[in-house]
Amino acid sequence: MAEATPQHSPLHDRHEALGAKFSEFGGWLMPLEYPTGVVKEHAAVRDGVGIFDVSHLGKLVVRGPGAVDFLNSTLTNDLHRIGPGRAQYSLVVDDETGGIVDDVFTYYRDDEHVLVVPNASNNEEVRRRLTAAAPAGVEVVDHHRDYVVLAVQGTRSDEVLAAVGLPVGHDYLTFVETAWEAGDTDPDPDSRIIVCRTGYTGERGYELIAPSVVAPALWDALMGAGEELGLTPCGLGARDTLRTEMGYPLHGQDISPSVTPNEARLGWAVGWKKPAFWGRDVLLAEKEAGARRKLVGIVSTGRAIPRPHMSVQLLRDVPLGEVTSGTFSPTLKKGIGLALVATSVNDEAEVRVDVRGRPEVFQITKPPFVQPSVRES
Repeated sequence: MAEATPQHSPLHDRHEALGAKFSEFGGWLMPLEYPTGVVKEHAAVRDGVGIFDVSHLGKLVVRGPGAVDFLNSTLTNDLHRIGPGRAQYSLVVDDETGGIVDDVFTYYRDDEHVLVVPNASNNEEVRRRLTAAAPAGVEVVDHHRDYVVLAVQGTRSDEVLAAVGLPVGHDYLTFVETAWEAGDTDPDPDSRIIVCRTGYTGERGYELIAPSVVAPALWDALMGAGEELGLTPCGLGARDTLRTEMGYPLHGQDISPSVTPNEARLGWAVGWKKPAFWGRDVLLAEKEAGARRKLVGIVSTGRAIPRPHMSVQLLRDVPLGEVTSGTFSPTLKKGIGLALVATSVNDEAEVRVDVRGRPEVFQITKPPFVQPSVRES
């Protein structure tokens, strides 16, 4: 059977014109890096402002009477803690195993209209599970190709958005829906731009969810307005180093159907007092008994760089777990990573990572590795 052709972002030609190097992510061909390179793109976000096209992310609209109540009975986090105009990180967990099917962001528009943003490779599985469980009157609509997602991240992100007439200055994890002068002014909520104070870099910034039909004009406007502000197009390579410095987990590496929220230390994204959500009974039992593994941060005490699947050990021949994410930190100038290890390991222990046959010393550290500014007003 022939492999499916990777999908392209509506902005693919813009990235080609900028000389982007592409790689496949979840069935989409997306920019990995530009000629500037990952390190400079990373630094642009930490010190100024960068822009990412992350349109490969899923977009599911759950709508109808009781949409919020339905989602709240499936996803781990408690949507009743927030309200319209707010976003929330949550998990889709398998009801039988407690494993993480995906991590998602929910955008609470009103009680009958919620946007769910899964990872690209899990969009169809999340849609399938929600559709199968939805009560009469609630529908799950897949808008994967109908919207783009642009992340404008960094200390000067407000200036870039304000320069093109988009609202800025709202609180972290809140969003504003707006018509844009170069876009569709139809009052239908599905045609408006969502400007949300979220991101995956640890820096102050915004994510824009916009109809694909306005994407080229929006991209051009942002790039034009941002030129004097040093706006740098960034690929998913820099996104990965930035999120690793924050200790943000990546589905398919740090979290997966074989890892539970308790093991991933994502209990803060679980509404433990809710009467129902997928995996509730399994996770409560595991929480009471104690998880067998835990996700920790590791920092090299030398020059070694960890990579996924490298063995983590206390003694050379006694494995304790393995690295799930590892990279060179452009900010710290040393190797950092996340590792899934036995819960018996002390959170401040020194461990050895098998780096190509050599036992290299790493210090277990609680992320983030770099001080975040994402919540700064």
